[in-house]
Amino acid sequence: MNRLKRITPFLIPSLADIMFVALFLLLSFSVNKGLLNDCDTGYHIRAGEYIIDTLSIPRHDIFSFISPALPWTAHEWLSEVIMAAIHRATGLTGVVIFFSFMISLVYYLMFKIIRVYNVNILTASFITLLVLVTSQIHWLARPHIFSLLLMVVWYYLLDKYQYQHEDYLYFLAPMMLLWVNLRGGFLAGFILIGIYLFGNFVMFITSEDSKRDLHRQKTGKLGLLTAICLLVCLINPYSYHILLFPFKLTSNQFIMDNISEFLSPNFHDLSVKCFEFFMLLALALFAISRIRLNIIELTMVILFTHMSLYSVRYIPLFAIIVAPVLVKHAEPMIERSDRKFISFFKKRASNISVIDASARGYLWPILAIVIVVLVVANGKIEHNFDKKTKPVAAVEFLKKETLHGNMFDNDAFGDYIIYAAWPQYKVFFDGRSDMYGTDILKEYFKVRHFKHGWEKIIEKYDITWIIYNANSVFSRFLLQNDDWKLIYADKVANIFLKDIHENQSLIEKYSKVEPVIEIEAEG
Repeated sequence: MNRLKRITPFLIPSLADIMFVALFLLLSFSVNKGLLNDCDTGYHIRAGEYIIDTLSIPRHDIFSFISPALPWTAHEWLSEVIMAAIHRATGLTGVVIFFSFMISLVYYLMFKIIRVYNVNILTASFITLLVLVTSQIHWLARPHIFSLLLMVVWYYLLDKYQYQHEDYLYFLAPMMLLWVNLRGGFLAGFILIGIYLFGNFVMFITSEDSKRDLHRQKTGKLGLLTAICLLVCLINPYSYHILLFPFKLTSNQFIMDNISEFLSPNFHDLSVKCFEFFMLLALALFAISRIRLNIIELTMVILFTHMSLYSVRYIPLFAIIVAPVLVKHAEPMIERSDRKFISFFKKRASNISVIDASARGYLWPILAIVIVVLVVANGKIEHNFDKKTKPVAAVEFLKKETLHGNMFDNDAFGDYIIYAAWPQYKVFFDGRSDMYGTDILKEYFKVRHFKHGWEKIIEKYDITWIIYNANSVFSRFLLQNDDWKLIYADKVANIFLKDIHENQSLIEKYSKVEPVIEIEAEG
């Protein structure tokens, strides 16, 4: 009996375990959905393989035929090496499983951190689920997931130092060394530490004498730590240039205004509705809370709300940053309330907390990981880019026929071509819009929208064939243009050859190819 009592706590899953297992299994078994919706994953893998094979980090573009080769700051090089190593061992499936684990770990830690503030377990669960659902808008098998994980830990260490006087700040410099080589999002770490530094400085000059010394010490320590992290950031392949990269990107107004993930959230989009609810809930609670936001909390809420409204890609950061502030203000309101529903809610939360506190170990997360690994090893799960939305069949055709000359492609197709057919084919454009810059981006848009002068861009880059979305205005235009001949068509992609002598053999070979017309049902 005593032995059974000792074993039982290890068999009981905590709520954090349940969240991790449910999310990890959901993402791992959701084939052809979610994490591979964006083909950027493909070029990250090939970039990592190039680094592994050559033991060098590219300084110039290796994927596009544009000459001379464009300068390229591969600021995610370490993430790409990790992705490439996993891909070589386990293919795309392994990459998806790895990022499924990383995403699940982020929200597992998020729940654990929220519970540190002595929040009742049901409130913590609700807020964590709200953060999770709000953040899924940007869940992809891409390097920014490393930033989410580092941001959660970075925030926790700063908050612990500020409010619980537990100093683990010595972890921040090693974390920054890792972060600066994993992802350009390291700037978010500086934003956060800057907010705590600013807040302590304001409190130093406005507080009573008894507290001024404490805030002075914290201001000095955070200032020194910021300087150390800045120096650590220089330990990267691009030296001080890496510090300028995020500012160059965000200051490029044309990219900010024309690349979808940099645009402001569309509140008519269903995937943004959770963010809208989260934001309105936070504003309402802060408005009625008897506890005022301190200068650090206020600055964080204002700044990250602004960032999320400016660009949809910052919504997950908003959710992660605002959630702990939200629970700090929601919990006292719940504790003070004596309404019947709230009393019932608190009683149930107390009962669940007792059971949750008895859980020990990490049996269920480990078991979930083992199960997924075994299922993958037996070939029962296979993740690939979706043939229904990605030019998988079209690229197989290209690899078989070997077209010559330069292509024109859209960015999403370019990412997949890099993954599936590089170095046999080099693209005109792909997802690295920051590398291509404003001038080439404008030329790219001029062609894809066939604005006045688009033919001159085709001539400038000596484009002899085009691969483009089948169900697009540009494809329909090319079908009516005698200068271009269709040689391949499916529901995803069309391939056109320029009607020139060098292409005549292929044009004749596929002269009977007809476009695949999808008939849309009338509303």
